[in-house]
Amino acid sequence: MKRSLLFAAASLSLLGASVAQTGPSSSASTVLSSIKSGAPTRMVYELDARAMVFILPATGRASFTVDMKPDSYAIKSRVRTTGLADVFVNYDMNLNASGKTSAAGLKTTKYVSQNNDGKKNRRVELDITDNGFKMAAKPKFGNLGDPAATAEQVILANDPLTALITFALEPRAKGADPCGGPIKVFDGRQLTYLHLKRGNANLVKQKTPAWTGNTIECHVTMDKIAGYKKGESNNDTLTGIDGPLRMYLAPLENGAHVPVKIVADTDKIGKVTLTARTLRFEPLVTTAAATKTGGGR
Repeated sequence: MKRSLLFAAASLSLLGASVAQTGPSSSASTVLSSIKSGAPTRMVYELDARAMVFILPATGRASFTVDMKPDSYAIKSRVRTTGLADVFVNYDMNLNASGKTSAAGLKTTKYVSQNNDGKKNRRVELDITDNGFKMAAKPKFGNLGDPAATAEQVILANDPLTALITFALEPRAKGADPCGGPIKVFDGRQLTYLHLKRGNANLVKQKTPAWTGNTIECHVTMDKIAGYKKGESNNDTLTGIDGPLRMYLAPLENGAHVPVKIVADTDKIGKVTLTARTLRFEPLVTTAAATKTGGGR
């Protein structure tokens, strides 16, 4: 399954009542532990992509709305690219994921992707349990790769949306590499492990619409574990990218590490840059909460 760099980064690339615009400060509780304690939270997050194809600008955008409750979460996303060839194919995708919330991270139970590119317009529905998974694609995939992903592998992975969000929210152990990972991603067919390591020992200043301040530079490489064409597995390169993909994480006050800038040097159209356009966190008003405060009947 071909994937635009924007979608790959978003499948790869988040939380509190407000967003810090400078640097982090110490916090006793993490985002996920606060949610588990009874503080449902909504995140609105957007990534913009920009590149040049000859002299013409090419753009893309991925938007995410994440509703997190103490025991469950739901993510809605749309990914669109415009005017990008080879590395960025034209995509218009609606994506949804849901699953379980814990203080340690998010875990997929259901994922649905619908591509509306005017070609195959494929819909993929994925269900993951503690023991295995079910996947239905329409139209069907020609094959599931060589080798295909196994149940034992899939239950240890997350769908692309959940993998991105939980990567940013999962608490980092004291003294551990702040880049985190590995990120295990399964999209219904392809199983990919993304590995991150610190790319610069010093903090790197970044300025984006969503963040101004110090960031942690991480280099991302990948292992194609299963679901790819024969001979592609264990190929540790990101398709179309020359060198490691560079991801810059903003360390927020609440302990989250948010991707606010992603840079890739491609072998087709040069440098592609993704930046965080929107990063907003707000209390999630649930039906039960609205009833208690008089908002319901």
